[in-house]
Amino acid sequence: MVDERRSAAPFYAPVGREVEVFEAAARRGLPVMLKGPTGCGKTRLVEHVAHRLGVSLHTVSCHEDMTASDLLGRYVLQGGDTEWIDGPLTRAVREGGICYLDEVVEARQDATVAIHSLTDHRRELHLERRGGMTLKAAEGFCLVVSYNPGYQSVLKDLKTSTRQRMVAIELDFPTAEVEREVLRREAGVDEGVADDLVALAQAIRRVKDAGLREAASTRTLIAAGQLIAEGLSFTEAATVAVAGPLTDDPQLRQGLLAMVESYGSA
Repeated sequence: MVDERRSAAPFYAPVGREVEVFEAAARRGLPVMLKGPTGCGKTRLVEHVAHRLGVSLHTVSCHEDMTASDLLGRYVLQGGDTEWIDGPLTRAVREGGICYLDEVVEARQDATVAIHSLTDHRRELHLERRGGMTLKAAEGFCLVVSYNPGYQSVLKDLKTSTRQRMVAIELDFPTAEVEREVLRREAGVDEGVADDLVALAQAIRRVKDAGLREAASTRTLIAAGQLIAEGLSFTEAATVAVAGPLTDDPQLRQGLLAMVESYGSA
């Protein structure tokens, strides 16, 4: 969990009007749902908008063991006394910041139930463990959740009643032109290397249905570019940062390595 206020705007290259939609929803206090594949820029978009709006950002990486207390807060022992410590959601509600629940469907149901009263006109947070205290969300508060639709299942999905309370922004990997710009800015590589990395990623994405759970993400391209900037060859960097993390299947891995080598020698 991270509580941060950035002094410099994180770089984000829009692919549409997602920034304008996000900001309009946040100004009206509407909760936002970001949908898109892993590594397509959801988290960076939230960081970018938080900076533009001048509000604090409280990021929570959701997981199956996360409880409502992890969001709301809990009593802890401090010097022999019991003291209440706010969780990230409660801090965001008090401060008027953004609370970003990354991969929200991974959280336990009792954790997601805690956000319901914040997603409608009430904009209230109930703290049962503090004697039923109710907090009204401060001006500027915005609840943001994200998830990867590719991982949807009957057991792990947001309830329809929850989804309909939110403004949905659908994201995907950027266009080749935008992705090349991101690589030049974030990895510091030249145009030729950026072109080759983007071409490799697009080739992998075209064969994603061959058995890969994920496609090559913009995040992995940035990692490969950074390794190249450190002196690694294109083939070595793309192997360890792009192809390697995608699969452990020997046959699929061999096919990916062949693709890497073909673009590395181009």
